[in-house]
Amino acid sequence: MLIDPDVQIALFERHKRALLNAGAYGLLALSLIVTIAAHASHHLLLTVGLTALAAGWLLWMATLHPHWLERPRTLTIFFVGMLVIAGALVLTSGWYGIFAWSGYLFSGFALTDLRARAAGVAATALLVGTAQHGGLPSGSAGSWVSWSLIVLANFVIAGGMLWTASVDDLRHSRRDSALQEITEVNLRLEASLEENAALHRQLIAQAREAGVLDERQRMAREIHDTLAQGLTGIITQLAAASQVREDSAEREHHLAAAADLARESLREARRSVAAVTPEALRDSKLPDALRHVAARWSELHNLPAQFTSNGLARPLRPEIEVALLRTAQEALANVAKHARASRVGVTLSYMGDVVTLDIRDDGTGFAPERSDGVAGERGGFGLTAMRQRALALGGRLEIESEAGGGTAICASIPEIAAIAGDGADDSVGPDGQEGLAQGTRSFA
Repeated sequence: MLIDPDVQIALFERHKRALLNAGAYGLLALSLIVTIAAHASHHLLLTVGLTALAAGWLLWMATLHPHWLERPRTLTIFFVGMLVIAGALVLTSGWYGIFAWSGYLFSGFALTDLRARAAGVAATALLVGTAQHGGLPSGSAGSWVSWSLIVLANFVIAGGMLWTASVDDLRHSRRDSALQEITEVNLRLEASLEENAALHRQLIAQAREAGVLDERQRMAREIHDTLAQGLTGIITQLAAASQVREDSAEREHHLAAAADLARESLREARRSVAAVTPEALRDSKLPDALRHVAARWSELHNLPAQFTSNGLARPLRPEIEVALLRTAQEALANVAKHARASRVGVTLSYMGDVVTLDIRDDGTGFAPERSDGVAGERGGFGLTAMRQRALALGGRLEIESEAGGGTAICASIPEIAAIAGDGADDSVGPDGQEGLAQGTRSFA
């Protein structure tokens, strides 16, 4: 069974100190055994004593106190001491060049500084070369040449090994750095994913709340524009019927109108709950629907309401037509309840990419700045609903009124409507303002 090289490296790094110590002890023991077997030492007691000193040095410095070698200065002392003892052993017996090889092990795997590692490898190569030569050179030139060549060969071989080990260390260092960066990136990615998930949950909750709020506002507007207006009309017709009891034909007319309003309000309420297009727009275009609304309002309230359409009528998105229809209904309902007007004008204008709706009356007027959403003032929730409808489609609502001067309301909506951005104001742009002014002037 093959073991992955990365796993081998990881195992070696975990047990590196123990393996280095075991290798040094093994090489020292082998050197002693070969020296005794080959009778290679003329001073056996000295050799055995130096061998014991080397073993004690390894035991005390590396085995019993391994944490000492984690400090660079103590590691240097240990390595220099080991090389000195190994040099003394090499001088007593050339076979201790075997033990001198442990210098390569400690240089490659214990020393971390490149210069210290190079110095350790060079010193070890000198000892190994001397051992291979059989000791230090004698006085002859040939002995010095042979010793120099052997030592040089060891230098070259050891230098190649050092270079290879340095390249491997650099590669492993870069790999470790890359793994570290990947780990950090993964951690940041996980944190980002968790944050995104939290934001997603928050957005879902906000969207749900916004949907509930929008639906509540829609139902409030629809109830106001259908049931409230219908009930108001029914009450008005019933009140009128009670005042003409002697005139049975007129009373029947008001009662029939109240019944028609009740049925119409019921149908509109059902369509509002189902979010279906209002009945007035189901089979009619917007100008025809507005003309019908104006005529129906005029019939119910016995008050002339003139409808005018300017420009080339074009199909609009359903939500735009619904908004303009409801705006006209609400504005006319306000005229009936509050204005005490004698004339009303409704104008639908197609101008470029904007469609405007103007509703004007010559009634008592009111102060628009005091009426926005305030119960009891003219319009009340109705003005707020009209403004919300226009803003939701990227449009605007403009109100002009003064005491005794009548009222003009202009709703301006782009034909290609988008959801209005935050901070949209209630002012009317050039097109809407011009439409309002023209409508007011034409009615005056």
